[in-house]
Amino acid sequence: MYEQKMQPHKLPQQLPFQARVFNKMIKSNLLKKPIINATIGLSMGFSILSLAVINFTPTPAAANEPVVNLYSYRQPFLIKPLLDEFTKQTTIKVNVVFAKKGMLEKIRAAGNNNPADAVLTTDIGRLNALSQAGVLKPVRSKILEANIPANLRQKDGLWFALTTRARVVFASVDRVKPGEITTLADLASPKAKGRLCLRSGKHAYNIALIASVIANDGQQAAEKWLRGLKSNLARKPQGNDRAQAKAIYQGQCDIALANTYYMGKMITEKKKTEQNDWAKSIRVQFLDQNGRGQHVNISGAAVTKTAKHGEQAIKLLEFLSGKKAQSIYAAENFEYPVNPSVKPSKLVQSWGDFKADSIAIEEIAKYRAAASKLVDKVGFNDGPSS
Repeated sequence: MYEQKMQPHKLPQQLPFQARVFNKMIKSNLLKKPIINATIGLSMGFSILSLAVINFTPTPAAANEPVVNLYSYRQPFLIKPLLDEFTKQTTIKVNVVFAKKGMLEKIRAAGNNNPADAVLTTDIGRLNALSQAGVLKPVRSKILEANIPANLRQKDGLWFALTTRARVVFASVDRVKPGEITTLADLASPKAKGRLCLRSGKHAYNIALIASVIANDGQQAAEKWLRGLKSNLARKPQGNDRAQAKAIYQGQCDIALANTYYMGKMITEKKKTEQNDWAKSIRVQFLDQNGRGQHVNISGAAVTKTAKHGEQAIKLLEFLSGKKAQSIYAAENFEYPVNPSVKPSKLVQSWGDFKADSIAIEEIAKYRAAASKLVDKVGFNDGPSS
């Protein structure tokens, strides 16, 4: 699947200095072998290059062969089995650049010389940013429309969800009674006073949640809810989602908001085995099951406006929305398939079924900026005593 020789790609002068340095390294044969899951660091008083790349550019010999050039926010180990299977089924090779940061900036800087045909990323915020920047190409595909519900794809076909993740309550199995906390409103009520742990309100996961409250209930109601949430905090917002589970285990709080897949990661963690105990101390509680349903976020993909291999890129997206790929893709990261005909993994199923909020993900994205301003307005990240 991977070429054995790297060739320089013609890069415009307006590209970032880092990319031009990387190209010169290729020309001077400093890089003679394909780079797989590698990080290149050049230090000249400061770091000028940090990339993790799989097969950065195709060789001229492969230029006329079926190919897709993919920018991926998702880590290589999560997607390599899928891409290998795609190539096996279609003979279309996939060249991947793992771009954890700056995906939009890379595409913008390259302009019409952008090499990426498709992007693969997480969170509605990133997909919406790409869409708003005008760097995505509308796609019409009967396969994608059949495999992905309408509320999980952009109405003009600019992006498509591939998995969903629910932002649920992690509740202490010892200190929170079943049925005690069942709605978002409960988290802002007196019953949760001093019992709640949360990561930064500015984090993309929480911004999406707050945006969903604005979309469903309006700005005024969302502000009241967020102030109630703040007053119920057991400590100043900090850490990541796993840190909230640890805090529950240590007795610092009783409830937290977190994405479902972190439960799977903690249960299956083999190196930092203390996380197994964190997971045992909590249970997953889906919210608003008698109301609008559980808030979800997505990972998704899109075809770039400047795609040189647009037809192949669409075929990749169609493959990723199909039954086999959905089973593998969702199971690898303990997420939920978007394809209704595919069930989650057995571990994910063990947390129970739930009704998801049916509001269009695109509608939630409209209120992300308002959500961010609301976090500042109520001083959420200052903690409960401010």
